[in-house]
Amino acid sequence: MANGVGKRVIEALRTSFETKTPVDPYIHERMMQLFELYLIVGGMPAAVSVYLASKNLRLVLAEQKAILGLYRKDISRYDKEDKLYLNDIFDLIPSELNAKNKRFILKDMNRKTRFDQCYESFLWLRNVGVALPANVIDELKAPLLLSKSRNLFKLYANDVGLLAAQYGSDIQLRILQHETTINFGSVYENAAAQELSAHGHVLYYYNNKKHGELDFVIEQDGDVLPIEIKSGKDYYRHNAMDHVLDNADMGIGEGYVFCTGNVAVAGKITYYPVYMLMFVEKKELPEEIIFDIDLSGLGD
Repeated sequence: MANGVGKRVIEALRTSFETKTPVDPYIHERMMQLFELYLIVGGMPAAVSVYLASKNLRLVLAEQKAILGLYRKDISRYDKEDKLYLNDIFDLIPSELNAKNKRFILKDMNRKTRFDQCYESFLWLRNVGVALPANVIDELKAPLLLSKSRNLFKLYANDVGLLAAQYGSDIQLRILQHETTINFGSVYENAAAQELSAHGHVLYYYNNKKHGELDFVIEQDGDVLPIEIKSGKDYYRHNAMDHVLDNADMGIGEGYVFCTGNVAVAGKITYYPVYMLMFVEKKELPEEIIFDIDLSGLGD
């Protein structure tokens, strides 16, 4: 898109997001195509450059595998004696995200190790930008940090294109062909984690035996906002979201479901196209917060 056209489209999409009105069907279809392409190419500059120059996804995949090789090489240099298990953890991210509960489980490393022994590893992967952790919370109350669990978390890749490359099995073509036998939930969810993190949101998810699991939970204007990510056509099914919104004691006013469909509203739930994650921006406090106390009369 030319810059002028692109800006007008983004402005129109933002208006649809803010007013909760459907996007023009033609624009929606094209935006979904661009989003699916993003799932494959990702945002690594080298991979994007290869795609723009060639439009060849095989060449993009080769570049992504080269980047993954450099990652593993750098990890090996840092963890020469394999005491932090960095390569093990890095290589497990795709399979752990594709598991039923998507939670990172140490026993899958086939090592007799405790979480405390690996904690430094997860911190290192996060701090160098290789992985994005999302910790579980026990309560849907702000501030979410107070109910965060340190040793229960999901681990996302820093780039969804690299994640797709790790999956292999021609997942690139399967995404573009909308193959229904494949569950693309993990790549959709990874893209959501990246977008929310890029906008300054701390990543949390909620898991409760009674209510179920919410993919993400963020804070907006001091309120808790539950978010679900749906890659299939049955995006109107969201038991966990229904449970928490129907629970008056929780006091949660609304929830977002990001999916393949167009904008729609049903009760407390707004359905947004998944590409509209770019508008879930963190609302910052004003630069100055001035509060003056009247102390007159205290000395009388």
